[in-house]
Amino acid sequence: MQLDDKFLQEVGLSAMPEGEKQDFLDYVQEELEVRIGERISRGLTEVQLNEFDMITDQSEATKWLEKNRPDYREIVTRTIAEIKEEIRANRDKII
Repeated sequence: MQLDDKFLQEVGLSAMPEGEKQDFLDYVQEELEVRIGERISRGLTEVQLNEFDMITDQSEATKWLEKNRPDYREIVTRTIAEIKEEIRANRDKII
């Protein structure tokens, strides 16, 4: 998922000051990576986690996930939807 002005518009933050947009998008990206990583790693063995950590190529990582965690796309989709809803619910506090 690309986090950009379209994303900000979807969550109701298109009026965010220009100087704050990139910092906020960077924060959301980091938060998504942490949440998705935690959820995908649940249920994997230590050996699998170590194996995945050694992968450096994005396409290889995708193939590995398809084999070892076939529900990873659902996890990603669900996590993105959750964070969007959290942002929408708190947009007045964010701006």
